[in-house]
Amino acid sequence: METPNPVSLSIRRERTLEKSVTRGIKEKIIALVLLGCALVSVLTTLGIILTLFEVTVEFFQEVSFAQFFLDTRWTPLFADQHFGIWPLINGTLLISAIAMLVAVPLGLAAAAYLSEYASHRLASTLRPALELLAGVPTVVYGYFALTYVTPLLRNFIPLDVFNALSSGLVMGIMIIPTVGSISLDSLRAVPSSLREAAYGLGATKMEVTTQVVFPAALSGIAASIILGISRAVGETMIVVIAAGQQPRLTLNPAEQVAAMTAYIAQVAAGDTPRGTIGYKTLFAVGSTLFLITLLLNIISYLIAQRFREVYD
Repeated sequence: METPNPVSLSIRRERTLEKSVTRGIKEKIIALVLLGCALVSVLTTLGIILTLFEVTVEFFQEVSFAQFFLDTRWTPLFADQHFGIWPLINGTLLISAIAMLVAVPLGLAAAAYLSEYASHRLASTLRPALELLAGVPTVVYGYFALTYVTPLLRNFIPLDVFNALSSGLVMGIMIIPTVGSISLDSLRAVPSSLREAAYGLGATKMEVTTQVVFPAALSGIAASIILGISRAVGETMIVVIAAGQQPRLTLNPAEQVAAMTAYIAQVAAGDTPRGTIGYKTLFAVGSTLFLITLLLNIISYLIAQRFREVYD
């Protein structure tokens, strides 16, 4: 048996050491790059928060909290100025509620069918078609609501030209992929053993779907619904085009309303001078919208943690 050359062994050890050192440096560089990518999103969020709340603090130095949260009129750009945020919140929540009445049942029904009833081949074909709705520009949805849905509904219901009903219905169609896709992933994550056990006890497919699969996937379904609400609350173009820009404290979906995003778009696209109280309302409304969406995200996280099921 040939004895290894001590010199060659030393060279091999040096090369192995050099490779391990080089590999360690590369790993550290990769870790720093990934950390930088993560920090970009965090710093961007902090920058947005600082920008919003810096001007918002200036706004509340001129307008009291009582005027902002207790008044029921919103006319900051008029001579008779009122700063009650509730008409904008009312319009936002009214349109979002109509949208979710459309998106939740249709999205969950689509998810249940693709997960439990459709064949693998059919599901792989229908899911991209469903998600295609999410790729349509929202401005297209807005003009679809204004030029087609509203005239169609006016044949049966007395509606304003701009109204909450048509914009909410079309927004609901837009949100169906959000609710449906996330719910579908949650349903498919339920172990097949639960289904097989239910079938073994004589349960029908409907009973398995509604009493076994849906409860097991409840955390993901709830998260999809909350995410859909956040999507509806933050939507801009549909409400700008189809809902109108008249702040009104009403629950009648046939009337014109204004959402928070619509007011932000109105002021941002207008000629409001920088530094005026009208300009500062843009940031006050934006901060309110930010806090609402933050609250929805927190609720979504808590629900997901509360109803999360872990299976071996």
